[in-house]
Amino acid sequence: MVTTTDHPQAATAALHATPLGRETAYPERYDPTLLCPVPRALARAALGWTGPLPFTGADLWTAFEVSWLNPRGKPLVAIAHLTVPAETPNLIESKSLKLYLNSFNQERLRDADELRARLRADLTEALWRGSGQTPGSVGVRLQLPTEWACEAAAGLPGLSLDRLDVECTHDHPAPQLLRADATQPPVDETLSSDLFKSNCPVTGQPDWASVQIRYSGPPIDQEGLLRYLVSFRQHQGFHEHCVERIFIDIWQRCRPVRLSVYARFTRRGGLDINPSRTSHPQPAPGAVRLARQ
Repeated sequence: MVTTTDHPQAATAALHATPLGRETAYPERYDPTLLCPVPRALARAALGWTGPLPFTGADLWTAFEVSWLNPRGKPLVAIAHLTVPAETPNLIESKSLKLYLNSFNQERLRDADELRARLRADLTEALWRGSGQTPGSVGVRLQLPTEWACEAAAGLPGLSLDRLDVECTHDHPAPQLLRADATQPPVDETLSSDLFKSNCPVTGQPDWASVQIRYSGPPIDQEGLLRYLVSFRQHQGFHEHCVERIFIDIWQRCRPVRLSVYARFTRRGGLDINPSRTSHPQPAPGAVRLARQ
């Protein structure tokens, strides 16, 4: 397990200790020890939020490259949909998850149910590792090829902020761009943008996403919100941390009564990560596949 302190140099060293960005041999046999947990506290401390976090939610992973062998050695394939509660003390570093999933490629299993059970047990253990407790488990759904025909690309619902012709002058998160007009009647709005980009904190590779913001409260200035989202363009952060930062910044600056932030990132290495954070209990958003996914 990756461990760290609040010191930024220790945090950077911890991230570079993960498999991400390093040459690694792909496993030939099932190996759950390949999973590399990263403490969520690594980035949450940098948000400057004291006390309980104002959100709940989940990270929705889609793994497109899942394969195993049946008892006779015939390969089988599936798409795995993983739901990771935001309250887990760790997240899983993405390359380690890919290596772990690939360790099933030559593994003979009784059926898809056995694969599902192993995924749930291994991921749950890694996500709660070091906490001394396991109050929840990971949701695992396997989508077999007989179901693939129903997969269709869509877009995130909401009024597109991308219609606005704005001047963008920031390429690192600029929460000062966020504002809401408390003198106006409260609104219920769903806004979206396909222009989000950040960078991997280890490799520096670009991460692309569509972002949806649902809120109730004073109307948020849409031009400022779009400029704020674009300001992540050179920011380095894991997908989960970016969404949590967006939530915290909007929550503090615009003071909505209710807020949900949902991002769907394009895949890398056969995996996409789609974090959702909300101020109020609600079901996890549907695993819609966007055109870029």
